[in-house]
Amino acid sequence: MVAVGAIQIQAVVVAWQVYEMTRDPLSLAYVGLAQFIPMVLLLMPAGDLIDRYARKPILAISWGVEAICAALLAWLSFTDAQNPLAIYAVLALFGCARAFTGPALQSLLPQIVPREQLAAAIAANSMIMRGASILGPLFGGGLYAWGGGALTYGLCMTAFLLGLLLLIWVPVRFADKIEKAGSGAWERFTAGIHFIRNRPIILGTISLDLFAVLLGGVIALLPIYAQDVLQVGPQGLGALRSAIAIGEIAMGLYLSLHPFNRKVGLTMFGAVALFGLANLIFALSTLFWLSFAALLVAGAADMVSVYIRSSLIQFSTPDNMRGRVNAVNMLFIGSSNELGEFRAGSSAAWLGVVPAAVLGSLCSIGIVATWMLWFKPLRQIDRFEQASPDRGSHKPEA
Repeated sequence: MVAVGAIQIQAVVVAWQVYEMTRDPLSLAYVGLAQFIPMVLLLMPAGDLIDRYARKPILAISWGVEAICAALLAWLSFTDAQNPLAIYAVLALFGCARAFTGPALQSLLPQIVPREQLAAAIAANSMIMRGASILGPLFGGGLYAWGGGALTYGLCMTAFLLGLLLLIWVPVRFADKIEKAGSGAWERFTAGIHFIRNRPIILGTISLDLFAVLLGGVIALLPIYAQDVLQVGPQGLGALRSAIAIGEIAMGLYLSLHPFNRKVGLTMFGAVALFGLANLIFALSTLFWLSFAALLVAGAADMVSVYIRSSLIQFSTPDNMRGRVNAVNMLFIGSSNELGEFRAGSSAAWLGVVPAAVLGSLCSIGIVATWMLWFKPLRQIDRFEQASPDRGSHKPEA
């Protein structure tokens, strides 16, 4: 929770600081690209290492590197450096660490709770993480306005170190025995890809998230909307980012108390379509309260999608393959987030911020309709248990 909160605080401050420094929408695209490129290069090797070694130490090391990155950003702010290239360089190192953080964190959860409690644990865990996502942007925007970048980044560094310390007490009770690798690195990489390709439920799930968020995400445009469209300043930017998290945590709380396990495929498609529609309303809005409400709905819809996607992937994957499968999943998520920021920033520079946001939201809704036709097994799946690893590329029962 504290580590995710630090990531959210840092994201708000970096975006605002870079845009304030350059006044160029394309600079926000480079913020995402600087993190995305090293993630692409390292995610697959990271997944292989996570399957072959203990996951908790890998997660601890990655959080330690992220703490170093926060310290470097604090130093750049303290010295009042006005060169965005230095910030991009630190973000590239941060992207290297995140290549290990995501797959390790996702693969560790099934080793902490028993399988029969996994779906409920995913909902509860997502809700806790979104709690950090609420407090992070609100606190980060206000703290940056009051104390500046050095103080805010220093807090991020402390939070990463605190997360690392708390991780020591997390028990790992349900881990399978790690088997010694009997093949080369390339064979292990391709085994993970082959596993995903032969399971349309996994492939459809992670690719739906990739293209829907890649084309329809608006987070990268929030600094421009806050400053130029809604004119609400850094505090308003923090509130807008938190609106998404508020919707997510409210829905996560509901799902943790009332988990469902019927018509999960159709429900996921409906949630992603609602996500695109809410982003479309935000793109056209010039009223802060309407923009806040639209992002609130988008966050709630995204939480439903996250709950179903995460559960389907975990139920579909054996423990000795989770590192590689989650690495591919994080690659898709990283593509949709970091590369999506580049898409949003560059399209805003070429088309204008509002036309770019509107076009992206419409494309996101179109992706849902296309994927419903292409991935019939995903559309038909009813219960999470139908996605068990031993059933392979099965067609769900009616």
